[in-house]
Amino acid sequence: MSIDTAYVAIASMDVAPEKEDLFNEIYDEHAAFLLEVPGVRSVTRMKGQPFKISIGGETKTMPAPDPVYTAIYELDDPAVMETEAWTEAVEKGRWAQEIRPFTRGRTHAMYKKL
Repeated sequence: MSIDTAYVAIASMDVAPEKEDLFNEIYDEHAAFLLEVPGVRSVTRMKGQPFKISIGGETKTMPAPDPVYTAIYELDDPAVMETEAWTEAVEKGRWAQEIRPFTRGRTHAMYKKL
């Protein structure tokens, strides 16, 4: 993945296990609404995985991250997330009623490309 914007916003969360299939179905719809917001260039959804890594001659086993689901939003500017268009998009569709109540461990972060 090549990042072409100056900023990325990261949203991570877990979802109740019984809602996981619905979460993935609806998140794709949710991401499409956010892509309509001026200044949102891409949305990439990720699911954390356990892995092994060799550091300093030792192989370490790493667990999946917590929370496990992450979305990476490429943005022109952090202020995009304060616009009326963003505010409307995050409430559009089935996300707010059918999924948001079943998410937990939500974190949000903003990064500037160096």
